[in-house]
Amino acid sequence: MTIQVTGKNVDAGEAYKTYILDKISTVLEKYIGPEISGHVRLEKDKVGFRTNCSIRLRTGLQVEAHGDGADAYGSADSAVERLEKRIRRYKRRLKSHHIGRDNSTFGAEQLARDYTVRVSEEEDETETPAEHPMIIAEAERGIRVLTVSAAVMQLDLSENQFLVFRNAAHGGLNVVYRRRDGNVGWIDPAAQSAHLAASAGE
Repeated sequence: MTIQVTGKNVDAGEAYKTYILDKISTVLEKYIGPEISGHVRLEKDKVGFRTNCSIRLRTGLQVEAHGDGADAYGSADSAVERLEKRIRRYKRRLKSHHIGRDNSTFGAEQLARDYTVRVSEEEDETETPAEHPMIIAEAERGIRVLTVSAAVMQLDLSENQFLVFRNAAHGGLNVVYRRRDGNVGWIDPAAQSAHLAASAGE
């Protein structure tokens, strides 16, 4: 098991590293096994500490969890508690969906640029709108070939609000997203295209 532990605005000392790695190892070996990689980041802000965990499983899926606390160890406990709940849910879904433990279920990853764009809350009618919005952050986002059920599972294991993926059934771009009612929405433009093509052929 290879899990990197780092700090942001704080030094993640050896005592914290040993503490969080021991707790994560106990959870992972109980449910998954030792062949795991990932990253843990400890952050400090004005109100306390946050531990962010990102663990890549053998299937290629990534489990994410965070925890907040007044001190680093409290945030670690909270993060590991969430991580364990998500891994338990993952194990139940593996059994119900008959998804294998190797990487063959999940296709190769394609990288896409992920931009954060500034949106002004104040309207200025004299200001001429720019052709392109102002980009304030840029990162990479992986787009994998997944079945819809695997995409829903990946979203459920993460802390993201949406997931863009290539549908393994037809190769088109799809999106799954968290709805306000707690369910997951699924957008499949290819399904609409196929429906229109079928209608045109009638």
